[in-house]
Amino acid sequence: METVSYVDLKRFMGDWYVVANIPTFVEKDAYNPIERYKLNPDGTIATTFTFNKGSFDGPLKTYQPKGFVLDKETNAHWGMQFIWPIKGDFRIIYLDDDYQTTVIGRAKRDYVWVMKRTPTFTDAEYEKMQNFIESVGYDASKLQRPPHETG
Repeated sequence: METVSYVDLKRFMGDWYVVANIPTFVEKDAYNPIERYKLNPDGTIATTFTFNKGSFDGPLKTYQPKGFVLDKETNAHWGMQFIWPIKGDFRIIYLDDDYQTTVIGRAKRDYVWVMKRTPTFTDAEYEKMQNFIESVGYDASKLQRPPHETG
């Protein structure tokens, strides 16, 4: 799976709202899913993934995997470690010039995440991302839009 040509890690850090995905079992029924990245001094990426389970006021779930940049030339292929020593495949396959929208994929094409800096996601943006995801070999019919409180 081809990644973007280069990721400026400092610009990529911060909050990303998961606005569409083919979810893992952990993410099913997630409300307000947000992924936060922080670059550690050793070059690893401290990651915090939070969401409410089952409803907007459901219990808050928090996961804190660590990211490892595997391709230092592009910074676009990471290993995401939830449990040592396993590092899950994490590839930045789409990133707009303003670092406002990104798509994270996996070579197996089993899970995908469309993330934005804001929780708003228009139908036109969704359709564009659906088409992109399909163009790289995913079954776009599996794509879901987790709900976000925007007010």
